Amino acid sequence: METNYKNITVKVNNKIAVLSFNRPEQLNAMNREMMDEIISGIEAINKNDAVQVALIRGEGRAFMAGADIKEYGGQTPEEFKSFQDRGIRLYESIENAPKPWIAAINGFALGGGFEIALSCDLIVASETAKMGLPEVFLGLVPGGGGTQRLIQKVGINRVKEMLFYGSQYSAEKLYDWGIVNQVIAEENFDDGAMRFAEKLTRRSPSAIKELKRLAQLSLSALPFDRKIAEEGKVVTNLFYGAEAKKAIQDFIAKS
Repeated sequence: METNYKNITVKVNNKIAVLSFNRPEQLNAMNREMMDEIISGIEAINKNDAVQVALIRGEGRAFMAGADIKEYGGQTPEEFKSFQDRGIRLYESIENAPKPWIAAINGFALGGGFEIALSCDLIVASETAKMGLPEVFLGLVPGGGGTQRLIQKVGINRVKEMLFYGSQYSAEKLYDWGIVNQVIAEENFDDGAMRFAEKLTRRSPSAIKELKRLAQLSLSALPFDRKIAEEGKVVTNLFYGAEAKKAIQDFIAKS
């Protein structure tokens, strides 16, 4: 399956959906039209039962170099509000998806591009990738959840450093900080990212779905005992389900 848009492509093969940003001449900078296409692509992938894992990447030298500043800077107040509201929908459609999303960062992931990566469950990056939130240089702050999602990945002092200085950080640095899950050699990046995704397709889809939800629940303000109770309810439901019963019996048979 392959779906073509103007600014992105979506391909599905062997339980993996790949959504690619496709404005390489603009370093995949996101304008309003592209944002709408990304939302459409993400939501279609989330509804596709044939997809077990989703991977998001960029064509050319960048994952995404943030918003298209030429368009962004010329917005009317109504357009700006719509852009921000649609952005919230984009990030949440990844974060709240019933399946895992992997950001495969092959080059620059800056501003909104890095915020998309932060919305994903896992991040793999080329050894030449550069990531950061440079909004401070424009007298702005990240507007796509960057100030809040970053703290879910790394400690507060690191967050303040990244936000205050607006610097670009290497994949190795962000791997050391726990933001990037795996660094892949540039010459093997596409194959390495797909192997990372393929490994997830060999895990229980229902367990992964619940693990993602429970991990997100751990960040909520619910009392700890409520979170533990929810975990207990989930493991009970899965234990009596057909998928776990078969897996347990298969394991016993091999023992």
